[in-house]
Amino acid sequence: MAKSKFGEKFISFLEKLDSLDRRIIFLIIGLVVLIPLLVPLGLPIETTQLTEDAFYAIDALPQDAVVLLSFEYGPSTKPEIHPMAISVLRHLFSKGNKVIVMCLWPDGLFMANEALDLVARQEFGLEYGVDYVNLGYRPGNEAIIKGITKSFEANFSIDSKGVSISNIPIMNDIQTARDVDFIFSLSAGYPGAIEWVLYAGDPLQIPVSSGNTSIQVNQLLPYVKSGQMKGIIAGMPGAAEYETMVIRKIENNIGTITDRARELLPNFKERRNATKFMDAQSIAHLVIVLFIVLGNISFFVKRRKQRKY
Repeated sequence: MAKSKFGEKFISFLEKLDSLDRRIIFLIIGLVVLIPLLVPLGLPIETTQLTEDAFYAIDALPQDAVVLLSFEYGPSTKPEIHPMAISVLRHLFSKGNKVIVMCLWPDGLFMANEALDLVARQEFGLEYGVDYVNLGYRPGNEAIIKGITKSFEANFSIDSKGVSISNIPIMNDIQTARDVDFIFSLSAGYPGAIEWVLYAGDPLQIPVSSGNTSIQVNQLLPYVKSGQMKGIIAGMPGAAEYETMVIRKIENNIGTITDRARELLPNFKERRNATKFMDAQSIAHLVIVLFIVLGNISFFVKRRKQRKY
């Protein structure tokens, strides 16, 4: 009897779903996204091979390595790629690596300034021009990549602050792209990771990796499988994985870690933006799937009832 009443109530609920105001659905989705952002759920993050390859390629760099980090994304793809930029910078600076930043997209300059201000200046307290530099944006797409394989100064005579490149200490021993140890492209499209492989990585035999939007993964997989790219950070899931791996490295004291990175560990754990976004995305997807399933069941129940009568 109890089962029968429950069944009747469930069928009644499904029938009411058909006339549910869409604004209520939007409100539920909004709450489901907002709550994990305010109160992180800490859902477990399982790392994938693509992310691990990118992480370990960077982690294997010696402490005195110089990394070229290129920003090729803007506000529209910031939620996916910016958390990668933060995590990669934290990883590099926690090892004591030097970072040269440049931008092939105009909007990339603003993204780079924001990331460097947070990680290099506020968190690590590094010295501009000595530990890192932002060369800024130059138009020209792959022509700029080709250009720096011959001369940085010919393409970036001044940095983003208007300082002559000849007066920047970090650039004293860096004449061409051949002098950097690793290239990492934060890319949302063209020009981006593929151009770095074709015009710098392959010709100069410099290891290349990248952080990209999820939609680009299929375009880049052939370069990973052929060994032309050292893994990729793929979309929001990849950003959360990389963020987790950086925290685990510092937490477990694996490899070269600066004292400042150890001090910042609690801060890194608190500011796990990629993980928060993944929590929100995962729960939102789950609720959307649930609505789809219930909507289909409601449709078939209603059709069966119409046939019956």
